[in-house]
Amino acid sequence: MCEFCVQHGEGEKWYLNAANYSEDLLSDIRRRRLIEEFMSDTDGLARAGKYLEILGKAPRLVKDIVGRIVTRKMKKNHFGQVVPIEDIEKIFGFVTSIVRVSCICRHVTLGKDKRYCYAVSLGPGGGKMAEILRGIDDSFIGGPDASDNELLTKDEAVAALRGHEQEGLCHSVWTFKTPFIAAICNCGRTECLAMRTVAHGIPLMFRAEYIARVSPGTCTGCRACLSVCQFGAIAYDPSTRSAVIDQRSCYGCGVCRSVCTGGAISLTERRTVPAAANLW
Repeated sequence: MCEFCVQHGEGEKWYLNAANYSEDLLSDIRRRRLIEEFMSDTDGLARAGKYLEILGKAPRLVKDIVGRIVTRKMKKNHFGQVVPIEDIEKIFGFVTSIVRVSCICRHVTLGKDKRYCYAVSLGPGGGKMAEILRGIDDSFIGGPDASDNELLTKDEAVAALRGHEQEGLCHSVWTFKTPFIAAICNCGRTECLAMRTVAHGIPLMFRAEYIARVSPGTCTGCRACLSVCQFGAIAYDPSTRSAVIDQRSCYGCGVCRSVCTGGAISLTERRTVPAAANLW
């Protein structure tokens, strides 16, 4: 299991520990300030995107040093983990509120209001997170019309996330001052700053607790899964006419299953796969 499970999950999946969604954690003024600054500092995120492109051209040694520093800092403040839809449904089962909000990454990278983020809370009506969001200048999410955040039922939220899977987006949970989990995002490699950072070899999110696998003889070779894998972990083997999953590259999001009409792909616990058991 990932280190957060040991530190914040009592040996179980840390993101299924309801204590990590507690409203009491939002009483910490530093945490509230971090959320407010993150959700309103679009210029800062834009600069971070430019620095990332510069870092991409730097020597490997520089990348490694900067990467370790950034990852260590982000684990304390704003870190994520890829989570498959089954575990997202479990989260939706115990949180009280699910509020769909605009994705600040898409605002920075696309300049548009795209509602791919879901604030979750144990408080009714969106809880303290909704209060914080209402207090932020709504200019970052595309203007006044976007300030009416949508309160969803569990079924509505699950249906929305399944729709995001069809778009090839993977689900992830995110902390604000770890271990407090404030949001579930739906990430894509082209628009998500965290995914871009991961692509440059700087981990800002853990892999999922799972690994995808293809059932022998079941795959039809349609290759639909290749088009939705955000991590480049799937290839096509002409000799067997089937998809092949690189276990060391797979993040275990499970999105590939959503486009597999033959039901050939499933998830298995990461800890049971020696090649990937310790890769996070």
